[in-house]
Amino acid sequence: MHRAEPESGHSAEEGENAQVNTIGFIGSGRVGGTVARLAAAAGHRVVVSNSRDPRTLADLVAELGPNARAATPAEAARAGDLVVVSTPLRVYRDLPVRPLAGKTVIDTCNYNPQRDGAIAELDTGATTSSELLQRHLPAAHVVKALNNIFFQTLRALPRPAGAPDRTALPIAGDHADAKSEVAAFLDGIGYDTLDAGPLAEGRRWQPGTPAHLVYAGESIQVAVPADLGKVREALTAATR
Repeated sequence: MHRAEPESGHSAEEGENAQVNTIGFIGSGRVGGTVARLAAAAGHRVVVSNSRDPRTLADLVAELGPNARAATPAEAARAGDLVVVSTPLRVYRDLPVRPLAGKTVIDTCNYNPQRDGAIAELDTGATTSSELLQRHLPAAHVVKALNNIFFQTLRALPRPAGAPDRTALPIAGDHADAKSEVAAFLDGIGYDTLDAGPLAEGRRWQPGTPAHLVYAGESIQVAVPADLGKVREALTAATR
């Protein structure tokens, strides 16, 4: 397996040209709902969806404010300038393909065989969950991000650009402009980014690697900031 070394970090200046106005969410549970809250707080319009009726998201929409609405997954995909996918991996084949064509898609999903069922390609290490998603969405630009941080930690650690205790999140993808777009979005919600290279390098912070939940202290509920250096070190320590 090719093991590219973690590449560069991104700052606010690098993402200035990526203007994202509406964020679509396919999956609005713990992670998706947390990112939606951060996006709304940063001034984005937000369109949330889940696998049920949009009316089940009424409480979340009320919390997010006047720039938020609920929709179906296909509607959220069409509406989003950037789309966040936060669903169990087992349903990735149900994601709408045509509405996501040409879109940047943030993949926050992790493979859990007990929940998702065994997937041979992932069990053997032949590919990664994000590459499976990219295969399903051939005309989209998938970027792996936000899958290695507990949702409560994600809510606790945003900091302004330049803050000494600002946390960095790794990203991976095969499309440079899409990664810049994601870096700009993450910067806007309070995080630096570390570009780990192509999409396949997302294996470096899958569950079971040193970089997965690298932001946890003595328990998963304790949020500990991790800067670019700490995240880079954890990514480099990955053996698969």
